[in-house]
Amino acid sequence: MLESFKKQILKYLSHSEYRPVKLTKLAKGLGISGEDYAEFKKAFEQLRQSGHIIIGERSAVELRPLKGQITGTFRANRQGFGFVSPLVRDSHDDLFIPPGDTASAMTGDIVAAKVVKRGRRGGQMRYTGKVTEILQRSSNRVVGTLSKSKEGWIIQPEGKGYVEPVIVGDVSAKGAREKDKVVVEIVSWPTEKHLGHGVIVEVLGRAGQYETEINAIVRRYQIPSEFDESCLSEAREAAAGFTNYDETDREDITGKVIVTIDPPDAKDFDDAISLEKDGGNNYVLGVHIADVSFFVGEGTALDEEAKQRGNSVYLPGRTIAMLPEVLSNGICSLQPGQKRFVKSVYTRYNDKGKVLNRKFARSVMNSLQRLTYEQADKTLRGKTGDVKSEVVTLLKDMERLSRIIEKRRIKDGMLHLDLPETELEMDKNGRVVDAHPADTSYPHTIIEMFMVEANEAVAALLDSLNVAFMRRIHPEPDAMSMKELARLLRTLGFNFPKSGGRADIQALLESVRGTDASVAVNLLVLRSFEKAVYSPRNVGHYALASRHYCHFTSPIRRYADLLVHRLLDDYLEGKTLPKGQEQGLAEAGKHITFTEQRAEDAEEELKTVLILQMLSEHIGEELDGVVTGLANFGVFVQSKKFGIEGLISTEQLGGGWDYYPKSHCFAEQGSEATLRLGQGIKTRIVSVNLAARQLNLVPAEPLGKAAAKGRGKRKEKGTKKRSARKRKRGGKYR
Repeated sequence: MLESFKKQILKYLSHSEYRPVKLTKLAKGLGISGEDYAEFKKAFEQLRQSGHIIIGERSAVELRPLKGQITGTFRANRQGFGFVSPLVRDSHDDLFIPPGDTASAMTGDIVAAKVVKRGRRGGQMRYTGKVTEILQRSSNRVVGTLSKSKEGWIIQPEGKGYVEPVIVGDVSAKGAREKDKVVVEIVSWPTEKHLGHGVIVEVLGRAGQYETEINAIVRRYQIPSEFDESCLSEAREAAAGFTNYDETDREDITGKVIVTIDPPDAKDFDDAISLEKDGGNNYVLGVHIADVSFFVGEGTALDEEAKQRGNSVYLPGRTIAMLPEVLSNGICSLQPGQKRFVKSVYTRYNDKGKVLNRKFARSVMNSLQRLTYEQADKTLRGKTGDVKSEVVTLLKDMERLSRIIEKRRIKDGMLHLDLPETELEMDKNGRVVDAHPADTSYPHTIIEMFMVEANEAVAALLDSLNVAFMRRIHPEPDAMSMKELARLLRTLGFNFPKSGGRADIQALLESVRGTDASVAVNLLVLRSFEKAVYSPRNVGHYALASRHYCHFTSPIRRYADLLVHRLLDDYLEGKTLPKGQEQGLAEAGKHITFTEQRAEDAEEELKTVLILQMLSEHIGEELDGVVTGLANFGVFVQSKKFGIEGLISTEQLGGGWDYYPKSHCFAEQGSEATLRLGQGIKTRIVSVNLAARQLNLVPAEPLGKAAAKGRGKRKEKGTKKRSARKRKRGGKYR
């Protein structure tokens, strides 16, 4: 609790909206109860004694002033500015680096930055920084498309990390041609006066081709894709010996009605479901998870490789697996009609969804049928097709139990953010030809509810054993974040309490469901939360309203789950569980949180590239969108169909439009016209910058006074037409 209070205090004080207050008001702002105040004050005193915070004027609490310089990780922005995240994050937020002060740092570089005072605002000193030295480059390789310029051969590095062109020499050595996508190793870094220089180390192919673009993303994010021979050898050995493994120490559940439900293109089936009634008419849910830890021993080459990869990466049209295919798509995958080793979690529920008891086992199972989400949905709607009769019965029972569990979890405070996903439609060459909303039918919720219940069951067991384990944590949002959310929501016309809780968020999300404001409001709520991460810290999962939570249900594709499986192995075998593992787990948690984010970023960027390629052939066409962001340089609009975000620059709005940060809107001078978050807007595509991943838009229809003027002209023309018709009709009587 002490460390948790320290983190809350430092985060609260570092928020841009914080105004220095006395300790009692600080405690009130953080929502500290009377019974926790003594512990809170102890945490405060430790921070003060260590110099992280100070007592300033009028006994108000402040962060210690930034002095001299800081060392941290640089993050660049295409607009020319950047941020430095301190390596020792014990107090202040990221340091803003203005344009011209970045010293040509690129995203991921470790830099030294001089701290510059910019005056006080609201009682707090404000700072910016200036990069004085690049201590360590994140990578000496960049990816870009080769072109000829007056400086010679150059590439424009792709993405939002490195923004300056690089001159490349000896193009013929690798057989590169203009418009080839290449990997370039930096030989000399850019200065204020000169561009950087590099050499081509790999030619990926012609820019725009699917294989080229996907390989470019893999290289840019440094995602391991090939397995070395030691990993492959261990995987083949495990697969070859599978039929000889002893099954006597496992429960035989091959006779149960068990199914898997997955997307149509899935190959790694790592979870299966059974559901029965006991003598007391209670539900007994069985969640059966591929027993990957049986085949991947700790410390083996396979284990070390899986640890480094952290997770599988799912890119449009390609999967880069955490484990070799002979395991991930073979003996670990719960394929129908095949004996497979699993760990089973049985949870008994009454008719209200209350957990009565839980049981854990190692089992051998046989999936009766593999279903897609679409098949399951059609079956539940009466279109059973070739689904076996016993599976139809199972699905109906699964739906009933899922709705009971969902109702209970919502009552407990579970939050569901409605952020629509887009599925790409691709031709045989990998080019995007269209897109449609992702399937959100109820079978997705069924599987989600059951997986959450199984994850929670295993976490609760490990907590009861008082052992450190890899949790999936989602901290409760701090009071300042909720206050800022309430302020932003007021600009949209929503009355949200400054200290809003789960019930308030649930009501808000329900009120915007199905409206234009839904995307913007859901994004605001999401941004007010911290990201869920892997850590041994026991802080629960806020969005799921879960006190104990971990990831257990996807060990084929997530290393965190594999770690949890090994602890469950020790428990089931009656072994003494290891103690004092917190430090190692904390480091592993940071790494796999990074690899998870890397995979998400790579998937999102490749989707963006493929959609932008398609839209580049549709310049001048219209897109229906919703305003999802505002800045002094323009309005961000998300396409309803493609899910991609574009920018209407301030210049494209026309003269007379000003940005008001406090109101978070653009307003036109001399009229009541505004542009706000959540507002629907029709746009037209004016250009696409593939290298910068940028879609440039303009309003498809006049805004504000221009729109009113247009309506006036149309009205005037209409009046004249009606008058002419009257004269014509009157002429008949003259």
